[in-house]
Amino acid sequence: MSPKATLVGMLFAVLSLGALPARPADLVTVVCESKAGERQHCPADTSSGVVLARVTGAASCLLGKSWGYDDQGIWVLDGCGGEFKVAAAPPASVPAPVPAPTPAPAPAPAAPKTPAEHLETWGTWDPGQGFLVGKTRAGELSISGYALLRYINQNDSNGVFTDHLGTVRPVDTRQDIGSHRVIVWFKGWMGDPRLVYAITLWTVNATDQKAIFGNIGYQFSKKFSLYGGVNGNPGSRSLQGSHPYWLGHDRVMADEFFRPYFGVGVWANGELAGPLVHRHAREQQQRPGGHRLGSRPQAADPGSVHVVDADDARVRPPRGLRRLGTHDKLATRFGFSSTHSPEQRFPDANGKPKNTTLRLADSLNVFDTGSLAPGVTVSEAHLNEVAIDAGMKYKGVFLQAEYFTRRLYDFTADGPLPVKDIVDTGFYIQAAFYPLPKKLELYAATSQIYGDKDAGFNDSWEYLAGLNFYPFDTRNHRLNLQVMDVHNSPVSSSFGYYVGGQNGYTISTAFSIFF
Repeated sequence: MSPKATLVGMLFAVLSLGALPARPADLVTVVCESKAGERQHCPADTSSGVVLARVTGAASCLLGKSWGYDDQGIWVLDGCGGEFKVAAAPPASVPAPVPAPTPAPAPAPAAPKTPAEHLETWGTWDPGQGFLVGKTRAGELSISGYALLRYINQNDSNGVFTDHLGTVRPVDTRQDIGSHRVIVWFKGWMGDPRLVYAITLWTVNATDQKAIFGNIGYQFSKKFSLYGGVNGNPGSRSLQGSHPYWLGHDRVMADEFFRPYFGVGVWANGELAGPLVHRHAREQQQRPGGHRLGSRPQAADPGSVHVVDADDARVRPPRGLRRLGTHDKLATRFGFSSTHSPEQRFPDANGKPKNTTLRLADSLNVFDTGSLAPGVTVSEAHLNEVAIDAGMKYKGVFLQAEYFTRRLYDFTADGPLPVKDIVDTGFYIQAAFYPLPKKLELYAATSQIYGDKDAGFNDSWEYLAGLNFYPFDTRNHRLNLQVMDVHNSPVSSSFGYYVGGQNGYTISTAFSIFF
């Protein structure tokens, strides 16, 4: 920038905020810069206001969107950087000058005093930063989205498997390419910057699923925010806002098997102490797209705690360790989730269950007729689940593991059942590193699932390897290639990588964008 432009910027800074001193000598420059995907906070005296004099970063800087300030200093987001003008603190021995009694220009609007810039918002349905469409005193609207194009090739050794009751069943593999799923968010705030909303348009073309729903929340402070709408019961750590930042584009086998489903209800987030983040929810067991709560509406009691170290405290906990940065200092995180959930069958017009998430260790849906006893249909079951995970990252090396235990019990069925409860356990371990920093990521993982032997179930496992190529300096857009060796898959879903009973390998290639 030319000296003339710099001088003009300084004069504009003086004239734009009437609260700032009238002399340029009484202004100081604070340089505050961020990289793509990160947030920086720079200490400064903002009591008299702040003006952006010059943009120095690679991205644009929008007041209230990618930069703003609070009573402690100036914050910038996602590549915004600049030189900011603030009032210089007067010397301790000299009283501050009294402004001349002349009319001052109206001050420029300050950034909304909202914690949205650094708080986890929706958990599962956490939109991207998106693009600002419009902003007035009445509210703000931004649009963000996610799109995934995927090729998948599933192979099985003989095309059939035998379930725990001795029934031979087909393995329904697939090989196709398509626009796998698309999500669009309309988000912002209304009336008060703390009253936030997100309207979600969601579809999975592979399963012909479509949904539209809205979440609403009020962010009182970093210690307490209250939300309502659709969210995931946190029996799996991947339901705590990590999508779409998994190593692959979908969950590993153990994560997919143990995760509970979604409900409609209310939940609270808050930092109990420093980087300790807690979530507790009370959720009705209604499914996205469902038309009723069932004959006996019931509620789930999920809870979750994340603990992150100081290096990651400003990043939403499940996402923090997988930033493109190298973490020159050791960054760690651990947490646990627990869920108690009364589950119902939710039959559709044809009598088939709409609750398709609860799978037994041989991949049968617990609510399908004949899953636990010939000719018997389970209509209700209770689920207790606990998940514990830990992770670290240091100089581009990432390591994370998660352990699960799940109990299904208190079955309601139209006939006698041979079991009173089913207890399954399992874990996964995954690791990654960057041979080309911020460009090429290599990773590997394994899932191990131990079926309840007393109930007649066997074990399952997988080993996989993959890579991510990031064409731009962001993890939001990537090309993924993954190869999986699967044994006795307990997961059966067109959404993810696995098909029930599979013994064989799966190859997947996908490209995604997220903004």
